[in-house]
Amino acid sequence: MKYTQWLCLLWVLICCPIAAQVDTVRIAINADQGIDTINRHIYGHFAEHLGRCIYGGFYVGEDNQVIANTDGVRNDIVDALKALKIPNLRWPGGCFADTYHWKDGIGPKSQRPTIVNRWWGGTTEDNSFGTHDFLNLCEILDTEPYLSANVGSGTVQELIDWVQYTNHGGRSPMADVRRSNGRDEPWGVTYWGVGNETWGCGGNMTVEYYANIYRQYATFMPGWSSGKEIVRIASGASSSDYHWTEVLMRDVPHKLMEAVALHHYSVIDWSNKGPDINFSDDQYFTIIENALHMEELITRHSTIMDKYDPEKKVALFVDEWGAWYDGEENKGVLYQQNTMRDAMVAGSTLNIFNNHADRVKMANIAQTVNVLQAVVLTDEEKMILTPTYHVMQMYAVHQHALQLPIHIDNTNYEHNGHSLPAVNVSASTDREGKTHISIVNIDLEQSRPLVIHIGGEELGDGSANILQSENINDHNSFDQPNRIHPRDFTEFVISEDQIELTIPPFSLVVLEL
Repeated sequence: MKYTQWLCLLWVLICCPIAAQVDTVRIAINADQGIDTINRHIYGHFAEHLGRCIYGGFYVGEDNQVIANTDGVRNDIVDALKALKIPNLRWPGGCFADTYHWKDGIGPKSQRPTIVNRWWGGTTEDNSFGTHDFLNLCEILDTEPYLSANVGSGTVQELIDWVQYTNHGGRSPMADVRRSNGRDEPWGVTYWGVGNETWGCGGNMTVEYYANIYRQYATFMPGWSSGKEIVRIASGASSSDYHWTEVLMRDVPHKLMEAVALHHYSVIDWSNKGPDINFSDDQYFTIIENALHMEELITRHSTIMDKYDPEKKVALFVDEWGAWYDGEENKGVLYQQNTMRDAMVAGSTLNIFNNHADRVKMANIAQTVNVLQAVVLTDEEKMILTPTYHVMQMYAVHQHALQLPIHIDNTNYEHNGHSLPAVNVSASTDREGKTHISIVNIDLEQSRPLVIHIGGEELGDGSANILQSENINDHNSFDQPNRIHPRDFTEFVISEDQIELTIPPFSLVVLEL
């Protein structure tokens, strides 16, 4: 090689380094081997009396002349949640539930006593939003109500009366009170939580003690339904407290328990949760790592449940999940902005739930409006949809569809000597025969080439949407409400039995075949 050629080669090596090659992620989906249906209730929501979720969020009062409402509930929020097809809504808490006495929230609003929200800011509430308001809202939304009952400071009789009030269609003391308050027919509430976080704000109980308390409450709950069975949900474990699940499954007769709850939040550190925006790459990695930890949690809790319930008659309800930051308290308790990081948390978590459809039958993101990982944010008469909202809207195609088995040969997202699987996926076939594949790339820098092999199905035409942005901190604001929204994605090729595409960094794609 001549001297001038060596110089040219040296210049190329120094000035034009070869781009790092990223291995292809290979995904195999067995379209003819689906067994379990993805329960639509996995896409549930949670509304607690906390910050501006209820008052100043859902509920602005019947006399509000500025914000369009029906019986005090914002019309724009109702429209947004209808478009999202939310299957259920959990209320009134959360920690608030175990200080809430439901009879304070019925009857003439001018005669209702006030309550101090001791858990969330010490604010005084007037109980103007109560049982009728909530259950009527659920009827408007065409969604199932999930009532969380007061075990921490309540009584068995109080819960019996609430079930009778909402569900009994004949003559009875509580049904007569309901009629006197303007509601003739019962609502027929199916889902009932027997306490909330009884290991903490719900009473600081041991699981052995709570198991006995649960048995007592659950015994008296049935019998008031108008042709509709109720689902009793035991207050379950916090994250990796596997002993809690073990004792509940061992000590509670399964004829008394239709579901066990699980709570898990994606948080950096409970003493320093980090900012909701302008976060570092390190903080991003930790949040995603904790979100992906949901896979291990569900697997291990399910294994315990399988030991005592191999027929899977008792469901696992992850009725609180989401990301938790040190947000903007001046805008309400636990108010936080919602960025593309939250879209990665939501998409990845929902993929995990979909892939565990055999045991996970409900999940509730915390929370719906103005609190934690909200799908809707409001500022007076303004309302915006967050990236998390758009993820749940894109994923709605999985509701009540047949979950398809997946095998993935993944590549890793590397950060400061640590690694996570870069791509996560779930897939389903709906009742019309359409197959949907939801794909998340959590990597902040690298696009990922994918080859998806579909077995047992002839591939036809396809379409896709993508949720992406230029910066992981990007978010929708009241000045730029549509900065992040789903767009058509056409950069994929279908040939015979496989699909090829490249998914950009920190983006989410949903394919329809």
